[in-house]
Amino acid sequence: MANIDDYNAKIGDILSIPDNEVTEPNMPVDVGLQEAENLHAWSLMDAEPLAAVGITTVMLNDLPIRTGACRQAQSNWFKDRNSQLEAQRNWAEAAPEAFAMRDELVHNFRYAYRKDPVILARVTEIAEGNSNADMIQDLNDLSVLGKSNIAPLEAINFNPERLDDAANASDELAEMLALANGDKSLQSETKMIRDKAYMYMKQLVDEIRDAGKFVFWKNEKRLKGYRSEYLRQKNRNSGSDEETPGTETQQD
Repeated sequence: MANIDDYNAKIGDILSIPDNEVTEPNMPVDVGLQEAENLHAWSLMDAEPLAAVGITTVMLNDLPIRTGACRQAQSNWFKDRNSQLEAQRNWAEAAPEAFAMRDELVHNFRYAYRKDPVILARVTEIAEGNSNADMIQDLNDLSVLGKSNIAPLEAINFNPERLDDAANASDELAEMLALANGDKSLQSETKMIRDKAYMYMKQLVDEIRDAGKFVFWKNEKRLKGYRSEYLRQKNRNSGSDEETPGTETQQD
């Protein structure tokens, strides 16, 4: 089953988790996902003894579905987050040139229309404000103003194609800035779904691990497969004790 199919199959259960119960993971999600995959393969070999303590085959087979759903939720959030980061990089590269274009147009307009107080006042009005949104609107306003009063610009050998460039840049920059600013509510929603999907997967991971630790408490060879290697290493580095059942939390 593809991750998107797993996601569609489990999204109802995932969304049923109350928002106020969602916690931030404290393990990289990709690590947690791989550990869940490893646990599934490991626990299948112990299906019979695990069934004796309540971990059914149905539960074991549900783990890779929950994992696939979480993978898809992670990908959805990653796409939203990185689309905005890319747009922000694109904006950072394009904005200085766009501001320079606006300033160049204003410079030319002020000279071309220096003997026309009405148009010159309009140029001054357009030039006020220096925010990103101001600049985008200025480019379009200057394009319209220049095309409507082209003779004085032609008289100073101004290239009229720059007016088309300004209008096109205004359109492109408006879209680019919208993507760079992003829809914060959408990102928050996909992040919340990712966190819920992780919790949903982790609930079953914890149940299987707790059962495995209970059953194989005297069998180190099998017991090791029911421990989080990531958390064992983290605890070892910090000097903490081995994690206790049900306390493994994970993060982005």
